[in-house]
Amino acid sequence: MEQVDVVIVGAGPAGIATSACLNRLNISNVVLEREDCYASLWKKRSYDRLKLHLAKQFCELPHMPFPPNAPKYVPKDQFVEYLDSYVSHFKIQPLYHRIVETAFYDVDAEKWRVIVKNTSLDAQEIYLSKFLVVASGENSEGYIPQVQGLDSFGGEFMHSSKYENGKKYGGKNVLVVGCGNSGMEIAYDLSNSGAITSIVVRTPIHVLTKEIVFLGMVMAKYIPINLVDNIMVVLSKLRFGDLSKYGIRRPKSGPFFLKEKGQAPIIDVGSVNKIRTGELKVVPSITSIQGDKIEFENGCKDRYDAIVFATGYKSTVLNWLKDGHHLFNDDGMPKQSFPNNWKGKNGLYCAGFSRRGLFGISHDAQMIISDISFALDQNKKKS
Repeated sequence: MEQVDVVIVGAGPAGIATSACLNRLNISNVVLEREDCYASLWKKRSYDRLKLHLAKQFCELPHMPFPPNAPKYVPKDQFVEYLDSYVSHFKIQPLYHRIVETAFYDVDAEKWRVIVKNTSLDAQEIYLSKFLVVASGENSEGYIPQVQGLDSFGGEFMHSSKYENGKKYGGKNVLVVGCGNSGMEIAYDLSNSGAITSIVVRTPIHVLTKEIVFLGMVMAKYIPINLVDNIMVVLSKLRFGDLSKYGIRRPKSGPFFLKEKGQAPIIDVGSVNKIRTGELKVVPSITSIQGDKIEFENGCKDRYDAIVFATGYKSTVLNWLKDGHHLFNDDGMPKQSFPNNWKGKNGLYCAGFSRRGLFGISHDAQMIISDISFALDQNKKKS
C-alpha cells in the first residue's frame, strides 16, 4: 500500500500536465497508466498525417511553450517530441501496466482508495490519496455503433484509432463513417492513396479553414461569441459557397456556440475540394449491411471492401470509479459544463473532459492544482 497526496489515473496529456503542475509545487503524486507508455493515443492510435488542428499557442501544456521554430500547426511526430521534452523537464514518472480496477472514497480514512492491477507482475496494488484526479479522458475507448448486419461484413472494418494510412487501400472501395475532423481527414488520406472513398455525413456541420478558426479564437477574446459566429459563417460561405448540393448542410447555430457544447467545426484539409470534384462521395446514414453490400437510408446500395468508423470515443470512468456520480453523468462525462467541469467532492477532480482539446486540458490542470494547493495549505494551518 502506498500513500501519496494525489493519485492521477491516466498518462495522456491531461495526466502529465496535472503531474507537472504538482511536481512544480513539490506535491507528491503518482500517475497510473494502463498502457506501456504515456500519451498512447498520440503514439499508437493516431493516423500518420495528423496535425494539431489549432495553432500551437492554443495547444501548449502548462509552463512550457512550444519551441520557437515549431510550425504554427504542429505535426503529430513533433507534438510527441514536445510531450517527451515535457515529461523529462518536469520529471514525470508514470507507472505503466496499471489497470485501475476500482476507486472509492474511504469515509473512515477520509482518503481515496485506488485498487490497481499491475499486469506486468500480475499483482494487486493499493494506493491511498487525499485527492484523486481522473485523467483517463474522453477518448478512453473507441466507439463503434451497432449497425444491423455489421457482423456479416466480409471485408475489413476498424475504428479510426487503428487507421495509420491509406497505402494498402489503393483501388479499393472504402467507406468512412463519421464526418468529424478525423473522418474528413482520413477520407482525404484514403482518396490521396487511390482508394474509391465515400464518407457518411449524417448531421449538419460547419466547415472552416485553419486560418478562419485562428481568427475566430483571437476575436473571441474581445467580442461576444454570437458576433464571432456571424463573422465565421460569412467567411465560410465566401470560402466554400453552398455545400448543400453535395450533401453537407450548415447548422443553424454558429460554430463557436456549438464548440462550447462539444461539437467542433470541421477544419478543412482539402476534403471539400475532393467532394466538389466527385473524388469523395458523400452518403447518408447506413441502414443495414449484408455481406459486402451496404444500404443507406436513401435506398442506395454499394459494395465496399473496408469500413473505417470515425465515430468517436467513449469515457469508461464509471467502469471503475464508484463514488463519482456527483461529478460524472451516466455517459462518464462531467455533469457541469466548462469552465466548472473539473471539480467534484471529497477531493475528486477530472482533467481532459471539457471537450476543448489541449486548451481545455491546460485549463483543467491549472485549476485543479490551484485548488489542491489551497486545500493543503488550509490543512497545514489547521494542524
